[in-house]
Amino acid sequence: MSSLSIDTSNMSLHHLRDSIKNRIVENKETGIALLFQSFGYKNGVPVDADVIYDVRCLPNPYWDNSLRSLTGLDEPVIKFLDAQQEVQEMYADIKTYLKKWLPHFEGNNRSYITVALGCTGGQHRSVYLCERLGRSFVENIRNVQIRHRELRQ
Repeated sequence: MSSLSIDTSNMSLHHLRDSIKNRIVENKETGIALLFQSFGYKNGVPVDADVIYDVRCLPNPYWDNSLRSLTGLDEPVIKFLDAQQEVQEMYADIKTYLKKWLPHFEGNNRSYITVALGCTGGQHRSVYLCERLGRSFVENIRNVQIRHRELRQ
């Protein structure tokens, strides 16, 4: 019933993967898929993450009573985090790392990378950074997704 047969007798795992990808993937120019996922450490680290950043060292909007019930999607939290020098430095460092190393992952036949950013509750800092990073990569990468594990969307 198969329309494709591959003799794997003398193939390495990497050669097999390339062979299948070349024969099955219709659009070979799709490039790498990049997923930014926010999470809260209080609920555990995502098991499917390829790269994890711990952003709990950044100023926490939770401790401002007027921001506590909001998320990193809300303008007052965004303004609060935009004003924090440490947040800007963390954003720049993560962006620089990913810009440098994503081509190497893609060159090693990775078709997707999940970048997880975690803060204590997964409501403010990690959400803000995922959104901001996602927007910055959408210009150069065709498939950029953003998910917030702890937010009901």
